[in-house]
Amino acid sequence: MSRRDLVLLTDHSSTEGSRDVLATAVRTLTGGEPVHLDARHFMAGGSGRIEADGEGRVRLTADGRSVTAGAVVVYEIPPHRRRAFADCQRRLRALGVRSLGADPEAWRAATEKDLTVARFARDGVAQMPSAVLSGASPETAAAAFERLGGDVWARPCVGMGGEDVFHVTTPGQLEVAARRYAEAGVDWLIARDAGNFLPDGRRHQYRVVVLRGEVVRAVEHVQADPDAPCNECRGAVSTLLDVAELPDGLAELAISAAGSLGLELAGVDLAAESGGVVFEANVHPAFGPYALEQIALPYVAAHLAG
Repeated sequence: MSRRDLVLLTDHSSTEGSRDVLATAVRTLTGGEPVHLDARHFMAGGSGRIEADGEGRVRLTADGRSVTAGAVVVYEIPPHRRRAFADCQRRLRALGVRSLGADPEAWRAATEKDLTVARFARDGVAQMPSAVLSGASPETAAAAFERLGGDVWARPCVGMGGEDVFHVTTPGQLEVAARRYAEAGVDWLIARDAGNFLPDGRRHQYRVVVLRGEVVRAVEHVQADPDAPCNECRGAVSTLLDVAELPDGLAELAISAAGSLGLELAGVDLAAESGGVVFEANVHPAFGPYALEQIALPYVAAHLAG
């Protein structure tokens, strides 16, 4: 293999489809096929091995295959598996592999939302007031709910696609959410509602993709149900925007959020209301229309640049 060949390391159990778009980007930029390896082999307990080959490249061995490359493109690792993947990231970093996905601390800070809140608070990134309620007594949860105005969003600290995210406006709804998280054994938090409504009452927010400190993509999500998350998989409608169409300050806010978490690539969800606030930053923003040109090609090109 040449030094410009790439290993595409993704979780092959994922059905998101991002690796297909990334493979197209590799073919477009190099004229060759990427080497597909299943990231699960390199998670805790897996049989995968990563070794230096003595020529500035690395050799990855898994599932009876051994391949060598100078760069490893990491993507499509589900949130609940990222901790198990951390040792692989540390190994890639220690060997000096060209990879934008080799920082487990940044991934953890973005994946675990209680850590995200703490990091944003530390760095002055605007966000809605919130409270971590994992293991909190009913009295403590009720007090936090009242302190945040009695209109909040409850969410698990680790989640995906708006799963188990609830709009909570009554003590009864808070109790139901708390019971759901307790039964699932997950940590959770609440955050004050940002009041991100269009004049017709629909919810809206923005997804801004940042790559190495530069905005490469902007999308507006509009949700007809004011009590549902603004995720496409929850019924929100997405409209691709020119970056210049973003409300003033949002591009800069997204860049600051990605920088606070240490992410070289981040899909930052934020709203212009409440003075401009960040909700979260996604380690692996899902691909959509025009993602090949706007995300996949520049992301792969950054690995080729060294």
